[in-house]
Amino acid sequence: MDKNVGLNTYVNLTANSDTALLQPGGVHAVTSEPSPWTSGLVLADEPDMWAGPGSSEWTGKWPGQGEVCNPANTPCGYSVQRTLSTPIPDGTMKYANYGKGVSFWESNTEASVFVNEFQDVVSVDNYWFTDPNICGLGEGGGSLGRDRNLTDKECRLAANYGWTIDRVRSLVNPSGSKPVWAFVEVGHPAGEADAPTITGPQLKAAVWSSLIHGARGIVYFNHSFGGPCQSFHVLREPCGDDIRPWVTAVNRQITGLAPVLNAPFLDGALAHGPGIDTAVKVHGDDLYVFAGSAQAGPQTAELILACLAGASVPATVLDEDRTVTLSNGVFRDTFDDGNAVHLYKIGGAARTCAP
Repeated sequence: MDKNVGLNTYVNLTANSDTALLQPGGVHAVTSEPSPWTSGLVLADEPDMWAGPGSSEWTGKWPGQGEVCNPANTPCGYSVQRTLSTPIPDGTMKYANYGKGVSFWESNTEASVFVNEFQDVVSVDNYWFTDPNICGLGEGGGSLGRDRNLTDKECRLAANYGWTIDRVRSLVNPSGSKPVWAFVEVGHPAGEADAPTITGPQLKAAVWSSLIHGARGIVYFNHSFGGPCQSFHVLREPCGDDIRPWVTAVNRQITGLAPVLNAPFLDGALAHGPGIDTAVKVHGDDLYVFAGSAQAGPQTAELILACLAGASVPATVLDEDRTVTLSNGVFRDTFDDGNAVHLYKIGGAARTCAP
């Protein structure tokens, strides 16, 4: 069932998982415990939040087991990750996920230690569509520069998943030297019953916003701790019946476009207004433009490829059974709401724009 959905990697399997099942299945696992079949090891999850940015002694205890740091109430998150990462053999991929400390609460200097010093691949989980607190001034409101609580239209926006990727990538030093993965929820991760549950269109838009902003992998948070249907395996159980087709479809898109997603970006090639986020990729002789809405309301966006000035060429809109025409390097398209995503292929354009 997981493979049919398009999943190819398990992240942080439980200790009692039968990892021998991984070998013939053609899937990977990044585990917290060593295994003959592991593709990498996971460090502590979100120590930026529960241990804090500092190098005090780690007592070895986890949240809920007593004092985490010694002396008490001093930060020891760096010590947690250093303790866990030091014994891992060279050549074994190390992965860690962080939370609101790195994304919102800590200075760039503090957060960059978490991002750069302990793992090879890094992620941050901000659940913009479902977190009941993320819109507040102390979290998204302050960090997105509003200096107030965000409105629902400002907060429950797919483009904010791209903002999270930008935040983490801005801390990577040297720039571009560490892959950043994205986190997207598939259910109702908040314990509060009145928190939102993510919808299919929201999920698709969050995934594509993350990829447009440079995410090199997507981790799906597969648990619903609250809401009308609680589950630790949303995509396998009836709780996931509504979201599963959307995850399957977007994973099929990602898999089909993997050679393009792994190809170089063509930064600076495309100009447009503030209402959308875009990325341009070069693959073979073709250009690909990925565009996602960055505002809640409907809009008609104008996109300009100056390298095609003077040309009139068609662009295929992938998976939409239509084309748009670039006239003098300019084309326009409609984005119905904040979840709108369009993927364009411009055949042969790389010969002109990226010789």
